[in-house]
Amino acid sequence: MRITPASELEARYKKLQALMAGAGLDAVLMMQSADLFYFTGSIQQGVLYVPAAGEPLYLVRKEHSRARMECGLKEVIPFKSPKDIPATVAEYGYPVAKKLGMELDVVPVALFQRFEKALAGAAISDASPLIRTVRAVKSDYEISIMKDAALQVDKVYKRACEVIRAGMTDLELAAELEFTARKEGHQGISRMRGFNSELFYGHIFSGADSAAPAFLDAPLGGIGVNPSIGQGASYKVIRENEPIIVDFAGAFDGYLVDQTRTLCIGGLSDQLRQAYVDMYQIQNRLKEIARPGVAWGAIYDDCYSLACEMGYKDYFMGSKGAQVSFIGHGIGVEIDEFPFIARGFKDQLLEENMVFAFEPKAVYPGLGAVGIENTFRVAKDGLKHITYSNEELMVL
Repeated sequence: MRITPASELEARYKKLQALMAGAGLDAVLMMQSADLFYFTGSIQQGVLYVPAAGEPLYLVRKEHSRARMECGLKEVIPFKSPKDIPATVAEYGYPVAKKLGMELDVVPVALFQRFEKALAGAAISDASPLIRTVRAVKSDYEISIMKDAALQVDKVYKRACEVIRAGMTDLELAAELEFTARKEGHQGISRMRGFNSELFYGHIFSGADSAAPAFLDAPLGGIGVNPSIGQGASYKVIRENEPIIVDFAGAFDGYLVDQTRTLCIGGLSDQLRQAYVDMYQIQNRLKEIARPGVAWGAIYDDCYSLACEMGYKDYFMGSKGAQVSFIGHGIGVEIDEFPFIARGFKDQLLEENMVFAFEPKAVYPGLGAVGIENTFRVAKDGLKHITYSNEELMVL
């Protein structure tokens, strides 16, 4: 079990405190699992109180002994109720917060109201943009873990090349690949921040199913095994001469990477083969233009314009009527982190050691989808691959 070093945690909360100063916040209170893991190294039930200056207090309701073992922060304190927070904070020498930040993008209203009552007098605002900004730039420690996750997805891809055969179902293929990933240490959970956004190991589907839209804010959806899931692999039988999508999230020691590869048995139509070549060229355009200091939205606009010039306006990043307005998404502890390579982000700039997945895909209803996805790190001189599996259209 990997324990997040205390030096990592200190660097993270100090970056947050610097942003808090600019926002005029006296403290930030966070309780969502992904944020707790990032700032404490643990997800035991409780809250993290980050003052404007000084060391954070990790107040743990359940399970304190686990938190004490897992967390590298100095102060890990037993905690029973939100009403205990003011006294506990005062006991550690911190003033009562008049301006308090919380994760208002994810905290349920009923829970928020409990804390609002307990912290009466504090003006509460949304600290999520500050938290997500800190998390967007990865340390060398984080990137090293993500490289381990990339090893995992490469083994998944190689296993796909070994086991895919005509007559097996998408679900059978997914089970084979999930088994491989689990043996390689996949944690089994791929966290997403968006409301009602859920993902298992990824999306495995073939033929027309790969072009079936779904509720998830993603270019591909799939049918799934039943309406309660509504995405991913189904009982569809894999056949020759149709695209097979292996869109897989590697997950190792709390960190994720995202990779998509397109495979087929026998071959594909000229239309689909050319679409794959063109999606690869859009990835190449990304590599030409993505540098520190470039706006997220500018990258999207350039790559989207190229897709339209190539003739994919009605097929790019989803089927017509179900297209998404992004081509890439930050990734780390969650799949949907900053930065977003998406429409409208004109003022947000790439920074060195931001990490994002880029996934140009062409989608043809009734035929299927083709595309590629890799996870990249932003370096001073451009992008560096974190995922690295063979990028050719794999014909089996």
